[in-house]
Amino acid sequence: MLRLEKVSKRFSNGFLALDNINLEVNKGEIISLVGTSGCGKSTLLRIIAGLEYPTLGHVFIDDEPIKKPHPKIGIIFQEPRLMPWLTVEKNVQFGLETLPKSQQKSLTALILARVGLREFSKALPRQLSGGMAQRVAIARALITQPSILLLDEPFSALDAFIRKSLQDHLLEIWQYDKPTMILVTHDIEEALLLSDRIMIFRGNPGHIHQEISINIPRPRHSTELAITQSKEQILKALDLSNQKKLEYTQILN
Repeated sequence: MLRLEKVSKRFSNGFLALDNINLEVNKGEIISLVGTSGCGKSTLLRIIAGLEYPTLGHVFIDDEPIKKPHPKIGIIFQEPRLMPWLTVEKNVQFGLETLPKSQQKSLTALILARVGLREFSKALPRQLSGGMAQRVAIARALITQPSILLLDEPFSALDAFIRKSLQDHLLEIWQYDKPTMILVTHDIEEALLLSDRIMIFRGNPGHIHQEISINIPRPRHSTELAITQSKEQILKALDLSNQKKLEYTQILN
């Protein structure tokens, strides 16, 4: 279990980014953090990853406090962040130097097969499409078999068709080991299609305003009445003006 207790973050310039975040995430659960830009979602994700330190409060994995990057936690960013001089295979293997070569190869072959890129193991990043490059990033995060996977708007730079394809692919991959996943997204539909729970963030300072449980069987479809109703509930919880709501909906679509 992942547990956050009274987590707050104040930066050196005095800005209070997060205030009193309390959250428990169960093993195998998928939750999304949804809110407008600048409300602290990505800052919270970096604190969970051990890349930032909370000013107050603590983050625990199975009662162990997180004070630095943790081997049980993998993270996927908005950009793939691949090393251009390394092949797909070598990018995925990066960080496995302590394992025997034979084990590195077998693990890499397995994870590349899961993300549908086994035939591209010798390709360089410049030879890949944006969607393929992000699948390499997913493979790299999963190869260490993390129990918690953090995703910071991983599909936001992709077009709608590729984004939907990767959302489906992510759920297929999740079925193998069912890691706990925490997704930061502006895309309400993405959150609804993937999540068990959605945390509505508001800013000044960043805090969890509302929790919404999504009790809809998977696979889910954006045209389902329950999805449409939940989308309206989230837009209401975000407390956007009519104009902002229109702009936000247009961004998502």
